[in-house]
Formats: sequence, structure tokens, C-alpha cells
Amino acid sequence: MPSIDALADRLSTYLGDEQVNLVRRAYFYAEQAHDGQRRRSGEAYVTHPLAVASILADMHMDHQSLMAAMLHDVIEDTGIAKEALHAQFGESVAELVDGVSKLTQMNFETKAEAQAENFQKMAMAMARDIRVILVKLADRLHNMRTLEVLSGEKRRRIAKETLEIYAPIANRLGMHSMRVEFEDLGFKAMHPMRSERIRAAVRRARGNRKEIVTRIEESLLHCLEREGLSGEVMGREKHLYSIYQKMRGKRRAFNEIMDVYAFRIVVDKVDTCYRVLGAVHNLYKPLPGRFKDYIAIPKANGYQSLHTTLFGMHGVPIEIQIRTREMEEMANNGIAAHWLYKSNEDETPKGNHARARQWVKGVLEMQQRAGNSLEFIESVKIDLFPDEVYVFTPKGRIMELPKGSTAVDFAYAVHTDVGNTCIACRINRRLAPLSQALESGSTVEIVSAPGARPNPAWLNFVVTGKARTHIRHALKQQRRSESINLGERLLNKVLASFESHLDKLQPERQQAVLTEYRLETFEDLLEDIGLGNRMAYVVARRLLASEGEELPNAESPLAIRGTEGLVLSYAKCCTPIPGDPIVGHLSAGKGMVVHMDTCRNISEVRHNPEKCIQLSWAKDVTGEFNVELRVELEHQRGLIALLAGSVNAADGNIEKISMDERDGRVSVVQLVVSVHDRVHLARVIKKLRTLPGVMRITRVKA
Repeated sequence: MPSIDALADRLSTYLGDEQVNLVRRAYFYAEQAHDGQRRRSGEAYVTHPLAVASILADMHMDHQSLMAAMLHDVIEDTGIAKEALHAQFGESVAELVDGVSKLTQMNFETKAEAQAENFQKMAMAMARDIRVILVKLADRLHNMRTLEVLSGEKRRRIAKETLEIYAPIANRLGMHSMRVEFEDLGFKAMHPMRSERIRAAVRRARGNRKEIVTRIEESLLHCLEREGLSGEVMGREKHLYSIYQKMRGKRRAFNEIMDVYAFRIVVDKVDTCYRVLGAVHNLYKPLPGRFKDYIAIPKANGYQSLHTTLFGMHGVPIEIQIRTREMEEMANNGIAAHWLYKSNEDETPKGNHARARQWVKGVLEMQQRAGNSLEFIESVKIDLFPDEVYVFTPKGRIMELPKGSTAVDFAYAVHTDVGNTCIACRINRRLAPLSQALESGSTVEIVSAPGARPNPAWLNFVVTGKARTHIRHALKQQRRSESINLGERLLNKVLASFESHLDKLQPERQQAVLTEYRLETFEDLLEDIGLGNRMAYVVARRLLASEGEELPNAESPLAIRGTEGLVLSYAKCCTPIPGDPIVGHLSAGKGMVVHMDTCRNISEVRHNPEKCIQLSWAKDVTGEFNVELRVELEHQRGLIALLAGSVNAADGNIEKISMDERDGRVSVVQLVVSVHDRVHLARVIKKLRTLPGVMRITRVKA
């Protein structure tokens, strides 16, 4: 049984004496408030808040969270007012206790009612302070650990609510260890016989597997030693509820699930993760299509790791996760591992601490959104990852889309046919334009018609690649008249700026342009403009050129195809080079400015066919193009000479160089290098990587 003294000793390892004493004071206040109260087990009631605080201490939570844990039942069970707590412990602690108390009062009969109301109240509580949820999760976890003293019916009701609500919440917050314990305890309470049978089968299988597990573990350790890598190798066991779900949902036999051997390798640095990956792939043959890089692209709840599946000895499948210790902590404790709440404003947060501050600030700035069935994902996940939006189908399915997505993007995410035939949409039951950007938490309903087809104008506002690809594909199959009409409008708009019109064009000039473009009819040209294959401004310039005026031939060699007759310049913000995906932006006074396709400076006009057009490099493009590189390396004598020698050895040329010492050990060098194309740039970077002490090389671009 934990004691306040034992807890205080643990807290003193990461909290100051003053903060530990505040937690002690909250404990003694709770002890007095709950005096005479007993739990169902017969223990003094204060043992429960003490245990809840102990769970939070395992996560290294702050002293205010621990104080709230001590006091979380005081308002509800003892009649002490929130104002009294405010006077004793301050506003933050009182608000936390009040928030947890309101969550504790919720009881529901059905899963649907629970999801609609429970998540909504949690969202409102978390709008003030995300720590409310963490205290509530710890409270529920201790209650689940002591569930056996309750009657069978009440035990099953609490277990069901835990599996349906609290375990998914822990999962959303990336708190893997807590989710696993919730699920296994809930499974045991809901289905005690099934749980025990699987537990016994796992024990038996563990004995049979012990020799193979040891051999695989030893081979992995030897592999790391051979490569000069240090890391901790540990076997992973699937937890009981996970096994049960797979047996039930995927109709798989117990032996099928247990035949896969799972290991985790924990290392110190991110780059070591990738070196370990290469080492284990040399040791055992990887299974094609089973590698996932969640380090480069983390899961939405912050989880990071490398996943791979190998053919082990005798064909035994081996699942391996490779991660750093920080990622291991994040995988197990989620948001609690990131904790940095209201830290000293004078301190500059670094690395994960900065991300943690942004994470928590995002939740603190949350405002109550729509009042209908707010799922927890709306109240937490959305604001933690602001580059994505999460919306619901009318049936409650959650759809994840890039920020700025429209109803058309949503329709194509549901199904291609839904996108191709959509004609209108309802957002939160109200009709809205298809071009309206979606907000997180909205319910989107698509209105479709069997004979409807995509509109070329959708290309001006859709965000997702899937929508854009399918729209373009459908447009090619669609009646030409729609594209021709759009092309005609775009061309006439440009011609009007030259005080002309399609009706005023000379037939001979039209034919000359068609010959240059190798098109049969003028409608083909209008269709090309409507589909975005040609820029209306360029076509208009050629159509209006007088007989004596010379314009560059449409088929003559150019660095950029499709820019004939335009003043051409390259954007300095992203410095595109041959081989980069590029777009052209028509800029007043500058002509056509070539940007990289991903350049943030043109994101607002990227899909406006009047201002931007997709470009491609000519096959025979020649010349030199400047590109900026940022090289981080250990400080050493003769640094500039080493870099210049490497660039020169790769047939490159340094146009500009500047150096900054980050500290006495690391130097950051900015190089402007002239290269022919991306292939040439890759050679230069590869050569630079061979220099001793080089830690990182990045291309600087917008």
C-alpha cells in the first residue's frame, strides 16, 4: 500500500521541495475531508486519491495535477465547495478538481449516448486544461485495478464503458501502456473465462517459445555488436485483449497469432535507428511491403518508430520495432511524456519540449465547437495536429483530410464515384458551397446525382492529390464542351486585357498557332487551356502577334517547356533546378517566375489557372543553376578548403559561402553551389557526405 512519505520520496526526484510540500498538504486536506469514509474494499477512502496521484507520478506529472488527484473526489463526496479549494490551493488546482468532478458525474446507458455526451463534456473540460483528462484517466485506471470488489453487473458496466470510451481516449493521446492495461482489465471483467483461457494459453506458448525467442534475441544483439551499434533488445508479447480481438475479428487461430515473434530495439539517437534497420535487414531477409517509417511520418497521436517484418531462422516471421528512448517514452505515455506546462517564459524550449508546449497550448486555446455529438477526436486530436482536419460522415465515420480541404476533397475521400457525381453538400445539415473549406468536427453530407460529372473549376480549389487526379481523369472522359467553354472564358479574359476578343482574331493567325502547337482544331486549343495544359496568357500572346513580329518558336529548345514568348526568371525563394517539379507564376513586371511545385510562397495561387500553370523542364536543358546547401559538421581546421575541394571534385562550383559557429564544436556552413540539375546536385551532396565530421546536409528552400 503506497504511503504519502513513499510518494514524496519519488516526487523529490523531479519536483522541488516546495512543490512536494504542496502535494503533501493536498493529501492531508483530502485525508481530513474523507475522514470516516471507506471504499468497498474496506480500506480508508484516502488510499484511492493517493493511488491516483501515484499513477500520475509514474508519468512525472506536475505538482498541480498531483494535488488535483489528491482532491479529485472532495467536491463530489464531501460537500466542500470549489471556492474553498480555490482559497486553499489556488485557481488552477480548483479548476482541475472541478473539471474532474464533472466528468465523474457522467453515467450512460448506451454507447451512442456515451459518445455523444461524454466526449462533449470532456471537450469542454479540456478546453480549460488538458490535465483534467489525465487525472480522470488515472482515476479510472485505479478503479479498474480494484474492480473485483464490485458486483458482477456493475463490474461489467464499468468495464464496458472503459473499453468503449477510456481505452480509446488513452489511445488517442498515444498512451499505449495505459490503453493496454485498460483493455486487459476490461476484458477480464467482461469475459473472465475467455480472459483466463487466453492467459493460460499464452503461458504455455511462452514456455514453448522461450528457446526460439532467446536465440533470436541473441542473434540481434550479436548483429548490433558486429556493426558497432549499441541498443537494448527486448521481446514483445501481444496483450490478451489484442489477441482476443484478432481471434474474433480476423477469424484467426491462437497459434497463428502467436507464431509471429515480436521484438523491440531501443537506441539513443534517431540516425542509429536507421543504421540498426540496415543491420537487421542484412541479418534476416525483410518481408516486402511490411516496412513502415513512422519516424519520418509520425502517427497522428505522435507515435514514432520504424516497423519491419523479417523472415527469421527456419522461416519464422519476426516483427521488429526500432525507436529511440524518447520515442519509447512517447509510445508508452503519450501526451504525458511531452509534459511541459506553463514553463518559465524566459526559458527557450527545445526539441520535444517546444513541441509539447505547442501541443498543450493548442488544446488550451480550444473553443467549444458545434454542439452535436462532439467526438473526443474533435476536442484533442484536431488541435494537437493543426495541419489536418477531422470531419464526420453522416454515419459517424471519421475522415482525416489535409487542412483547407473542401467538400469535393471529402467526396473523393469517401469514394471516387461519390466525388464524380457530387452536385452539392450539407455541412452540419446546412447547404454550403462545394468550395467551402471544412472545419474540424463538422459533419459533411454529399448530395449526388447519377448523371452528374466533375466540374473543371473544381481544380481551382481542391487540395488532395486524390481529388485532383480523379477530376483530371474524369475530365478526359467527359464531354469536351465543358472544358472548351472554360478555356474560351479564360482566353477571352486575357484577350480583353489586350482590347481584343476571340471573334476579332484573324483565321490565318489562328491556323499558324495551331500548326505551331501541332493541334488540329481551335477547339482542341481551347480544351487544352480549359484542362490546364496551356496557359491562356501564352496562347493569347501568340494569337495577337503580328506577321512581322518574331516570337520564340513553340517547339524551339527552351529551359522550360510552355514559356515561349515570356520573360522567364527563377524564384530566389526556392531556387528550382532541372529535375525539380515546377510551376510557373505570372507576376506583374516579372513575367513568368518559375517556382518549385512545393514552394510555400505560391500556395495561395497554386491552383488558380489564371496565375499558375504546371511546367516541365526541356529534355536538353543546359546551363548552371544555383542552389543553397546548409552543412552541419564538426568544427575543424581547413574547413572551407575541405568543402571547396569536395564540391570541385564533383564538378560543382561554390558561388558563395558563409560560416557560423553554433558552439565550439559544431559549425554551420551555408553554401551556394552551381549545378546542372538534381542528379548533379545529388553527386555534390554525396561527395560532401564523405567528409569526416559531416552530421547533416540539407537543401535550403521555401
